[in-house]
Amino acid sequence: MPALQIRDLPGELHRTLKARAARRGQSLSDYATEVLRRAAETPTAEELTERIRARGAAGDVGTAEVARRVRRERESR
Repeated sequence: MPALQIRDLPGELHRTLKARAARRGQSLSDYATEVLRRAAETPTAEELTERIRARGAAGDVGTAEVARRVRRERESR
């Protein structure tokens, strides 16, 4: 498995991360891996924009139609 080394990590940041890891019963390495995994899995604004563009135009749906569709969806639950 590849390794990652972070140089010049500010002391306060290191202490914060270490404390959070300890509260979760994790090593700092395991906690940092979890944080990085969540960050990598969360799409950036640019990625979301590209996904929306890739879907194509949604047509001329006005706010009243959107509200009607949301209301219908909520009522069906």
